[in-house]
Amino acid sequence: NMLDFVFAVDDSVTWHMMNLLKNRSHYSFLKVFGPKQISSIQSYGAGIYYNTLVPCNGRMIKYGVISTDTLIDDLLHWKTLYVAGRLQKPVKILTQNENSKLQAALVSNLKSAVTAAFLMLPESFSEEELYLQIAGLSYAGDFRMVIGEDRSKVQNIVKPNVAHFQKLYSNILQDCPQVVYKHHLGRLEASIDKSPEGQFAQLMALPRTLQQKITSLVDPPGKNRDVEEILMQVAHDPDCGFVVHQG
Repeated sequence: NMLDFVFAVDDSVTWHMMNLLKNRSHYSFLKVFGPKQISSIQSYGAGIYYNTLVPCNGRMIKYGVISTDTLIDDLLHWKTLYVAGRLQKPVKILTQNENSKLQAALVSNLKSAVTAAFLMLPESFSEEELYLQIAGLSYAGDFRMVIGEDRSKVQNIVKPNVAHFQKLYSNILQDCPQVVYKHHLGRLEASIDKSPEGQFAQLMALPRTLQQKITSLVDPPGKNRDVEEILMQVAHDPDCGFVVHQG
């Protein structure tokens, strides 16, 4: 397995320019186009550029480069959920500057993951079931999970790392009035409000892109109803959790 790094950089052109000087061999043939063109290619898709199969200290690594602004956008709005999805799982943050917008976006991403998971889970569930649901968010729309990648991948991520998930989400769950942790039962005693009003409040707290995906699923073309009206309809739907999962 390759060790996977992500570097969030404020100025991609300057970063690639300096990295090409130091580590030109890390790049594919694209190095001939120079730092501006590489940064331009980086902006497509999930907004991240990867150098892969890089030998480092006796093992293989890959590293992705993403602009800080693009990362913040994905964390807040789940524009692609590519890097935001990785950061819903335990990672090792090697170094971090004092960017308060990024700090807030990292927390917002975790809160959104909990909200989405609550909508898809029953009223009561185990702590492990919560983390399995959260870890599965970024794979729900991943075609690789359908056509060949290990379907037990999510379990393989969560089961050995429950303690790390606890550390990542403990502050958010402690501040959540709907959750009481009963240690003797080993369960999260969650009185998740499954009333239409409760579900509507959770739907309104979801990231913008997911709200848009949900509305496009249930709103026939040409009606042009506003998002709030459509989410209220979804909140009354007995299959609300499934609609969120589809989104």
